[in-house]
Amino acid sequence: MENILIVDDEKAILDMMAETISRWGYNPITADNGDTAIEKIHNTPIDLLLTDFRLPKRNGIELVKEIKEVDPTTKAILFTGYSGIDNAIDAFNAGVSDYLVKPVDLTELHEKIDSQLNNRKVGKKFKTIKSLNWGMLISIPIWLILGIIFIKLLG
Repeated sequence: MENILIVDDEKAILDMMAETISRWGYNPITADNGDTAIEKIHNTPIDLLLTDFRLPKRNGIELVKEIKEVDPTTKAILFTGYSGIDNAIDAFNAGVSDYLVKPVDLTELHEKIDSQLNNRKVGKKFKTIKSLNWGMLISIPIWLILGIIFIKLLG
């Protein structure tokens, strides 16, 4: 079950999102401010960060930067009541995977969560395959050298 950290300073929104995300089969972890979120980021593996832009103590973009330092594969969806292009640009530059404007449509949110978590899984599989390919490429010359040595020993 994937861990989704939900960060919002509005308790009603936080509780509603946690309950909804739990019904969708994910494990919601909640924080009502940036500092609490940072603690959870460092103490719990997070698969997806779902955060409001404006928060007490730290904003959503700061949280995204922090979580990307802890685990660059973690996806992040930022939601905000402000639809300014500058906020969106700053968010994507910080590593936000997706962006929603409040009020958040739950169907759209569900689709975005599923999509981002699927992208994360695919990215991890690709990284594993890439590592295996490098391992194979490195091992080929070693086997060739060992083969040549073996032939010389027999000959």
